[in-house]
Amino acid sequence: MRPGVYLDFNATAPVRPEVVDAVVSAMAGVGNPSSVHSAGRAARGLLEGARADVAALIGGGSSTVVFTSGGTEANGLAIDSAIASGSRRLIISAIEHDSVLETARASGARVDLLPVSPDGLADLDWLSARLARWDKADGRPFVALMAANNETGVIQPVLEASDMVKAHDGWLHVDAIQTAGKLAVDRRSLQADTYAVSAHKLGGPQGVGALAFGPGATLSRRQHGGGQERGRRAGTENLPGIAGFAAAARAALGDLRDNKAWRDAAAADVKAAGGVVIAENAPRLDGTLCVAFPGFPAELQVMALDLAGIMVSAGSACSSGKVKASRVLQAMGLDALAGCAIRVSGGWSTTAEDWAAFVSAWRTMTTSFTARRASAA
Repeated sequence: MRPGVYLDFNATAPVRPEVVDAVVSAMAGVGNPSSVHSAGRAARGLLEGARADVAALIGGGSSTVVFTSGGTEANGLAIDSAIASGSRRLIISAIEHDSVLETARASGARVDLLPVSPDGLADLDWLSARLARWDKADGRPFVALMAANNETGVIQPVLEASDMVKAHDGWLHVDAIQTAGKLAVDRRSLQADTYAVSAHKLGGPQGVGALAFGPGATLSRRQHGGGQERGRRAGTENLPGIAGFAAAARAALGDLRDNKAWRDAAAADVKAAGGVVIAENAPRLDGTLCVAFPGFPAELQVMALDLAGIMVSAGSACSSGKVKASRVLQAMGLDALAGCAIRVSGGWSTTAEDWAAFVSAWRTMTTSFTARRASAA
């Protein structure tokens, strides 16, 4: 059996070789970054050097970067901090990751869903109208709009939304977990007040992320204990993971792999064979293709492709083991396709041959499905 073709980078990217080296090197050392002896100072130097590398990737000074256990914690820290600062009503885009939406719903604050167009773009007219009638009793407006959607790859109009939010002295949170290391944008260019990233989406280790913040955001720690991370997040830092994150950040800055031509060629082939390309007219991440085949359940497609040696996803990887219709596609008004769409995503190590292998396996799979359905009719 030939080696599998991995096209699920939006779930987690393969670890880069330089990341492995950085993690092993950090684990070979000793010392707590909070200790004042020489080993502790060496560990502190490694930590702060890594903080500067991650800051270079996501924008802002290193003092504005707080390391977390991953993107989920980073998103939660931003939302909880906004509520602690007085926000009592949250505007959350209808396509946000569950780590944003479910944290908002569990917070006790009121939640308004920012709708999206059939192409998956945030409805800025709706946002403008909603902010114009904001009730001061609801505190400072808080808006969460991801940089790019994890399922469709649609790049959101964050900068335009930022202008609206700033005009109402609001707080804009950007989940940039899918764009960091893939697009040349950062917190400053998007004018985000808080900006969440995760190492394993760009070839770093799992279990480490960061939240960057600007002068318009006041962070309130949700994990209490010691004074680590300048008092913003207690607990001894995951130094090997952070060192790996920094190595991935450095590599990503010098290697923004372009999958667009390969992705577009695959999309054209899939469409010619009866597939539906989701959000094909919207700006999307170069390495993301969301495609549906009407009537063919997504989970069966994923299993059939896996048997053919092609690894893809159905919806968000955080819903693994409980495949259901995509709420992102439902928010786009694509209910009929929400249960039969898969996500193909490449990245730093993907090749043209990987995309071609997917197309070949997909065509074989859908041809067989169509024949079985015709035979049963």
